[in-house]
Amino acid sequence: MRRLARWLLPPVLLCAGYALWVGLTGRGPACPIHAALGLWCPLCGASRMGLALLRLDFPGALRANAVLLALLLPGTIWGAVHAVRYVRTGDGSVRRWERALLWGAVGVLLAGGVLRNLPAFAFLAPH
Repeated sequence: MRRLARWLLPPVLLCAGYALWVGLTGRGPACPIHAALGLWCPLCGASRMGLALLRLDFPGALRANAVLLALLLPGTIWGAVHAVRYVRTGDGSVRRWERALLWGAVGVLLAGGVLRNLPAFAFLAPH
């Protein structure tokens, strides 16, 4: 359990600090891809999505980043199952099928990042 806490503490503190910053200022950092190219990257709207989820504003979270929101629940479930397996057995390895699913999720996220910049899929762009 101590190993898991040591492994989880830095990202949890980083996320908490980021959430505090965005919550206090009302603004997340500007996306460098959007600023430079005018294109929506796959993570554009993630801060707004997170803040909307903290307010339990699911329609707002969906408008901010629908693709990331769709991947959030399965990713959270996988992370919890993986953490429990690590605590119980000490085995932190990622199985082959899990790796395939993770790469699939990355592919979905990247495809969503491309689609949200096409006029036919403008509804995927953050609003």
